[in-house]
Amino acid sequence: MTRILGIDPGSQRTGIGIIDVDAAGKVSHVHHAPLVLLGAEDFPRRLRVLLDGLSDVIETWKPTEVAIEKVFMARNPDSALKLGQARGAAICAVVMRDLAVHEYAAKEVKLAVVGKGSAEKQQIQHMVGIMLGLHGKLQADAADALAVAITHAHVRATAQRLGVNARLAWSRK
Repeated sequence: MTRILGIDPGSQRTGIGIIDVDAAGKVSHVHHAPLVLLGAEDFPRRLRVLLDGLSDVIETWKPTEVAIEKVFMARNPDSALKLGQARGAAICAVVMRDLAVHEYAAKEVKLAVVGKGSAEKQQIQHMVGIMLGLHGKLQADAADALAVAITHAHVRATAQRLGVNARLAWSRK
């Protein structure tokens, strides 16, 4: 059994999604939640909340692999910088525990989960719910994090079937 932590980084909320993958490649839901950063008094303290929160998640759920969404270019440069800093804090929380980080672009995640690289958030939420047998509306950031984890599960299963390294297989676009 492999436990995958998916992370959808954000400067206000970071999505956390954890799945288990069995030897046959079947995925099952373990945990999901948004890590809310807005209560901190300033942006540096938000990063601290993110770092501490992810550290707690890793300690509690003990993932063996981690997948994170890559930063997309936002229209607002300040927002893009904050998102990049949040992503950096998330990566630090992971690598400080000697876990490898697998990165996926938003379009890659949408394509893997919905079958369309331009899918809307509601489509991601819907498909993640179906794939994991979850009922009710999923919080958007947590659904995105689960989608990142599912994408990694698909990539690693395909790479294993082909007998290649997952990182190398995905990077050969």
